[in-house]
Amino acid sequence: MTFKLPHGPAPRAEIRPLTSIHHGIELSDNYAWLKADNWRDVMRDPDQLPADIRAYLEAENTYYEAAMEDTKSLQDELFDELKARVKQDDSTVPSPDGAYAYASKYNEGDEYPIFTRTHRDGSNEEVLFDGPVEAKEHEYFALGLMSHSSDHKRLAWSVDTNGSEFHHLKIRDIATGKDGTETVSDVGGFQWCADNESFAYVHVDQDHRPNKVFFKRPGEDAKLIYEESDARFYVGLGKSLDGKYITIHTGQNDEDEVYLLPSDNLDQAPQLVAPRRAGHEYDVEVHGQTLYITTNSNGAANYRVVTAEINDPREENWQELIPHRDEVLIVSVALFKNYMVRLERENALPRIVIRELVTGVEHAIAFEEEAYSLGMMPGYEFDTATLRFGYSSPSTPSQVWDYDMNTRTRVLRKEQEIPSGHDSSNYVVRRLQAPARDGELVPLTVLHRKDMPLDGSAPCLLYGYGSYGAGMTAGFATNRLSLVDRGFVYVTAHIRGGDEKGRHWYEQTKKAGKHKTFDDFIDSGRYLAQQGFTSQGSIIAMGGSAGGLLMGAVVNQAPELFSGIIAQVPFVDVLNTMLDASLPLTPGEWSQWGNPIESMQEYEIIASYSPYDNISPQAYPPIFALSGLTDPRVQYWEPSKWVARLREVTQGASPVLLKTNMGSGHFGKTGRFAYLEEVALVYAFALKCAGKA
Repeated sequence: MTFKLPHGPAPRAEIRPLTSIHHGIELSDNYAWLKADNWRDVMRDPDQLPADIRAYLEAENTYYEAAMEDTKSLQDELFDELKARVKQDDSTVPSPDGAYAYASKYNEGDEYPIFTRTHRDGSNEEVLFDGPVEAKEHEYFALGLMSHSSDHKRLAWSVDTNGSEFHHLKIRDIATGKDGTETVSDVGGFQWCADNESFAYVHVDQDHRPNKVFFKRPGEDAKLIYEESDARFYVGLGKSLDGKYITIHTGQNDEDEVYLLPSDNLDQAPQLVAPRRAGHEYDVEVHGQTLYITTNSNGAANYRVVTAEINDPREENWQELIPHRDEVLIVSVALFKNYMVRLERENALPRIVIRELVTGVEHAIAFEEEAYSLGMMPGYEFDTATLRFGYSSPSTPSQVWDYDMNTRTRVLRKEQEIPSGHDSSNYVVRRLQAPARDGELVPLTVLHRKDMPLDGSAPCLLYGYGSYGAGMTAGFATNRLSLVDRGFVYVTAHIRGGDEKGRHWYEQTKKAGKHKTFDDFIDSGRYLAQQGFTSQGSIIAMGGSAGGLLMGAVVNQAPELFSGIIAQVPFVDVLNTMLDASLPLTPGEWSQWGNPIESMQEYEIIASYSPYDNISPQAYPPIFALSGLTDPRVQYWEPSKWVARLREVTQGASPVLLKTNMGSGHFGKTGRFAYLEEVALVYAFALKCAGKA
């Protein structure tokens, strides 16, 4: 199938060679100039982008629009059906907190939510924050936090208005609906103090690293209470469900440190739970004077739960409560007055386990489908026997349940409505196990129509991520139906690099093991073709961010397997990024990918797979890269350089498209309908690659 391209040549970025030497190895980069010297300024103000870089990005945008012009009516059709599946006047299940219940809702046609509260019985609705009104002056409007004080008098809210993820914070008086005169800039986390007027917040520095915690009283200057000096570590804030303790968490991918502060006394020094050491990951929940600590200490790769007294939490005092199990990953823990609840995962399937704190008696909540998603939603209240959780599967719309932990009964509070209609019996959900080349079995979640023939004739959308131990859930997404109903098989590959089969599924892909992530994805595609779900050369691969790295690596290694590649905000310039310690994420990423500055071996490992550095003069399938100009995570120049080099090395023989959102960042457009325009565009590209456009 020939991918139709517009008349006229594709843009060609100017070649401006830059050479550097690392460990005696020469590294040449023809497109380093696409990284603006003033990139920090561009993050805050896109108008600061140098003219030559802007001209190139705009030329690429013009070219992709021309290349996709023949799918315009299809994009409109897709957008209409994607939007038709969204309930226009939707709302969340109210979450009780004392005398009130808090919720959010959408009015018909609105892009942004309205945050409300009622009396606990559902009467007397108040509007706390009107998203459509607040957003109307902004092209980009991404809400950060929305937190009411426990006395129900104040509302803290933050927003990012350019996609840079620099949020500014305001405090609103709920009775008057007026915001205070003070604005706190560059906020990366927030917690109310016990007096319901003061608060703690995380400050994000100019390099987009959350590294300081401040204590702020009304009308007073903020007081610094914690500063992280190591650029590898990011700082976050938490709070015990009973409201008595604020936690300061600082960590990187595989190393944590937690401090405690009484929420009624932030003037005292934070109390350290356990000092950081390489490879030790832990998290802390507070229950009265007891700490419940989820830790990987003593070889507990999938974590265990221990307890300690708050007045002396040293590791030598930890008492084991839930032992480590080789096949069961403890994902998260929540503490209520009488119960400890944990989310676990075994062989890529989740379950919720409830433990009575006094008796130690446990029971579990699980479901029978071959593949599904399950998540805890603890809410605001500590003294409750009600656990809220969410459930869905690739064919079953999302459900919200309230579960009585005393009686072990459940009540369905909400089921996702699909206004245009949905019959789950028309679809088949499968959990397959694809054999990898080293003998491991890779779980695959497969969705297709029941009437689809398994004779290899179907195109396949194969999605993957495979990094940071971020497991992919097997949940419901209405958007996928637009491909599945047009004859696609939609597959999520639970490849190594995630934690679907336990932490070992992630740990073995660090540094020199990263190739296993790419091998798993390629082997999964070949297995699907062997089993008749699709055929070689009929797979459109899709991934974003670190999943975009996956896209760049696999298309270099096995281009013949794919009929198209969709790389969303792709992390494709791995070697140059890991060599630049000034970038926001780089220092904290060295434990994941390796530090090529310090280690020649780790330099060579990264150089062996970095997509930008391994492009070769071979036949590539059509490639569509998408990025955001103000993205602080994967900066715009990574996909820009990648596309430029693909054109250079392949002499323009392979169709390569680049779309840069000039006014947004890592997550694209905001608004519940606006982002569907990009989904429609991406799906139109997939259908075009499959010959169905």
